[in-house]
Amino acid sequence: MGSGIDAAATMGRLRTATTTLASLDLDPAVLLEHLDKITSGLDHSIATCVYAVHDPRLGRFRIANAGHLPPARVRPGHPPELLDLPTGAPLGVGGVAFSSTDVDFAPGDQLVLYTDGLVETRKHSLDERLDALLALLDDPARPLEELCDVLLRALHHPDNHDDVALLVARGRIL
Repeated sequence: MGSGIDAAATMGRLRTATTTLASLDLDPAVLLEHLDKITSGLDHSIATCVYAVHDPRLGRFRIANAGHLPPARVRPGHPPELLDLPTGAPLGVGGVAFSSTDVDFAPGDQLVLYTDGLVETRKHSLDERLDALLALLDDPARPLEELCDVLLRALHHPDNHDDVALLVARGRIL
């Protein structure tokens, strides 16, 4: 959390640690526990994180959350939804247990991950903005690049100087 050179350096360290831990095939909750210990060792740093592992053989994601906004899932024939995940505390709080949740993910489904800079504004409640996000996820067949453009155009306000990251994953239809 934060901005400037210190926040960027912290995120670089956490990215490196995440990449290293990911290579160990840890359960997402266990990975977040390790990242929490690492973040606790950094000077006055906290960060939010959603860590998801996709298993195409089982048709699911295994997801753990450390204080981040919930991902959205879009499934053909169903209304878009925010995933009901245990939130967990942000990384760096220290000593908080995390838990992993299995989420079905079939071919054609989409998982939408985003930072708070996409949906938070000073003028609207977070619930309003999350509802707006879900309303924009109305077409599961929309090309992913177009979907990202639509979300960024509609939700990111120019007066909001918070960073925005957006990732949409779609299960391949074989």
